[in-house]
Amino acid sequence: MTDALLTRIAEALERLAPPPPLSADLAAAPAYVWDGHAIHAVEEFAPVDFGLLSGIDAQKGSLLENTRRHAAGHAAHDVLLWGARGTGKSAVVAAVVGKLQAEGQDVALLQCAIDELGSLPALFSLLRSTTRPFILFLDDLGFEENGVGDARSLRSLLQGGTAARPANVRLYVTSNRRHIVPRHLSEQDDPVNPRDVIDDKMALSDRFGLSLGFHAIDQDAYVAIVSGYAGKLGLSFDPLEAIQWATQRGSRSGRVAWQYVVELAGRNGITV
Repeated sequence: MTDALLTRIAEALERLAPPPPLSADLAAAPAYVWDGHAIHAVEEFAPVDFGLLSGIDAQKGSLLENTRRHAAGHAAHDVLLWGARGTGKSAVVAAVVGKLQAEGQDVALLQCAIDELGSLPALFSLLRSTTRPFILFLDDLGFEENGVGDARSLRSLLQGGTAARPANVRLYVTSNRRHIVPRHLSEQDDPVNPRDVIDDKMALSDRFGLSLGFHAIDQDAYVAIVSGYAGKLGLSFDPLEAIQWATQRGSRSGRVAWQYVVELAGRNGITV
């Protein structure tokens, strides 16, 4: 058999079974994303300044302390951040990691899309190759009634065993629901083990050692958040206009406050 023929056979086999995609250097980047097959570096990691996030001081402090312990190799919790939309759950996760990196701590953020949960065992296998501390971030997690099986799979990854997350990884999960899986009052009337039904749905949230609630804010807190953002950019603002902005959107939150400040910055020719 000629060398040329062997080469063609090898190339054909490669096309049929391509080599697995290479993952990024796990020691080099501040943040990464997992696409279900490989880890990709995020070179331009620019989280919100930790000090800018206001109205959630208790939550910020708890998350920072837990992450600081993990970065130092000490015992730390998996964390569930739950509550109203736009209240800073996602922003504070990135902000905490960014703050610790600025302090010289070698900890990285790794985000996984919630539709890639089935690939987490493969991701954990890759992360076992490094001792660098990672925060695995699952944003806006929620399971519908037919997703209880997926919730159980994630629960098994948190509770230990051969497929569980490595010691250098902690899961930070955001959800609009305190118990992640929806619950209904009708469950209490279920004639077949109603307590078991409820307990099964609460079991996933119980796996998180730290649970932080984020709640809707009042008008004064909203204006204070706007003031903090505007002050950082050297902008003045009319509180009544800021309140009207929120009223038109039907929500007072940190996200809406930031959107108003972006509008102010645009009017003043400032880039944010």
